[in-house]
Amino acid sequence: MSFLIRQTLIYAVPLMVVALAGIFAERSGIINLALEGIMIFGAFIGVLFVRMLQAQGLFDAAKAGGSWMTLQGYLLLAMLVAALLGAVFSLLLAFAAINLRADQTIGGTALNMLAPALVLFLVRIIAKQNQLLLLKGDSATWFMIKKTMLGYDKNDELGFLADTFLNKVYLTTYVCILVFVVLAIILYKTKFGLRLRACGENPQAADSLGINVARMRYAGTTISGALAGMGGFVYAVTTANCSANGDVAGFGFLALAVMIFGNWKPLNVAGGALLFGLFKCVAACYSTLDINGDGVFALAQLGLNANFYRLLPYVITLVVLAFTSKSSRAPKAEGIPYDKGQR
Repeated sequence: MSFLIRQTLIYAVPLMVVALAGIFAERSGIINLALEGIMIFGAFIGVLFVRMLQAQGLFDAAKAGGSWMTLQGYLLLAMLVAALLGAVFSLLLAFAAINLRADQTIGGTALNMLAPALVLFLVRIIAKQNQLLLLKGDSATWFMIKKTMLGYDKNDELGFLADTFLNKVYLTTYVCILVFVVLAIILYKTKFGLRLRACGENPQAADSLGINVARMRYAGTTISGALAGMGGFVYAVTTANCSANGDVAGFGFLALAVMIFGNWKPLNVAGGALLFGLFKCVAACYSTLDINGDGVFALAQLGLNANFYRLLPYVITLVVLAFTSKSSRAPKAEGIPYDKGQR
């Protein structure tokens, strides 16, 4: 059960953060279909930054000194860099949607096409292959937190909670949860959040009260890009062995589904992300999933084709959206370019 919870969180947390990215953009009035593309770009930037640190010998020095906290610091720094460059990349969408009043759906689709092409082009230049890998080791080698790092012996038996949340986990999981909680509070409990949401519901009324609609929409889209970029790198670290190849397995589109399923509300989004994360976990680990800890791999013994489990997250997405889309209420002004002259 500990393994199931750990793996579910690994898949759910990037979905949760990227779905929150969509909420920030759409609550400000901008449809951000480019979440997938920004995730791809963020994953590439984060992996490239870690690779550059490795080339400087910083990772080897930290490993030789037994300083796993230093390695976690490098991981957090890479998350920050991925978030910053994700925010910069999202400015392309913001400029097109706000300044040029371009169709936001087409703008997001264009970025989704641009990101993998740009990333693969750069990867070919840097690595001379179609995948950017670390110079040495992988995510588990450098970043995974294990019980021996916390003072336990390798053979020590941990309790359920300690084994679930302190052994074989990534710091990125808890950082993302903290970021999610803080930004959800900012969105719903602060003046900034109220103004942002007003711009997505009735920008003319917001403007009449002195709120700069364009600035707030830029802020929403930039925060959205930062979260999606960070989510892309977290996906690369936790599920792709810290590699970048111009693909994030459709997590950006799944995050959009989670956002709609959650009705653009952070708490609902968190629940939806855990649901989809569970099915992604089952799809990835069904053959080695021991739910009760009794040594029996029940799902593998069913004899179902592996593709059935791989399809599950996407089928569940379609089913859930089919039943919940009628009750979903999007921000009224999302996708509508703001015209100051309209009342």
